[in-house]
Amino acid sequence: MAWALIATPWGEFSARGEGANVVELRFPGSPGGELGPRTPIVEQLARELTEYLCGTRRKFGVPTRAGGTPFQQAVWNELVKIPYGTTITYGDLAARVGRPRAARAVGQAVGANPIPILIPCHRVLPAGGGGGGFSAGEEWKVRLLALEGASPYREKASPR
Repeated sequence: MAWALIATPWGEFSARGEGANVVELRFPGSPGGELGPRTPIVEQLARELTEYLCGTRRKFGVPTRAGGTPFQQAVWNELVKIPYGTTITYGDLAARVGRPRAARAVGQAVGANPIPILIPCHRVLPAGGGGGGFSAGEEWKVRLLALEGASPYREKASPR
């Protein structure tokens, strides 16, 4: 399927839809492949993404379908349950998917998310402090969390 460009106040994103679903979203500076016509699903995404980036939308209604392993799917299904403006740790997320000792594997699944923002991987932070990684770069993670009024950094635990 062809990619479409979405101009937003935060730059030009690239998106790909298949049928009635968004299947990939890329940040400005990370273009997709060959461009094609904008489909109705990409038009809906463009409206909702712009509203989100302008601070007037908290939840997305555009349907998505992310292809991945069953484990990745489980992680991504939990990501969409994290409320706007809230952060959790990779360890918290691992526990939510029933694999409390698999925080590192959860981090890899989070990093493989093909539809960031809509599947809000930016809301996951490391337990030890700092913002953690982000596929589009940590500056994007910081901006998205700031938009949502969430701190992009967890305080490190005090030594005992």
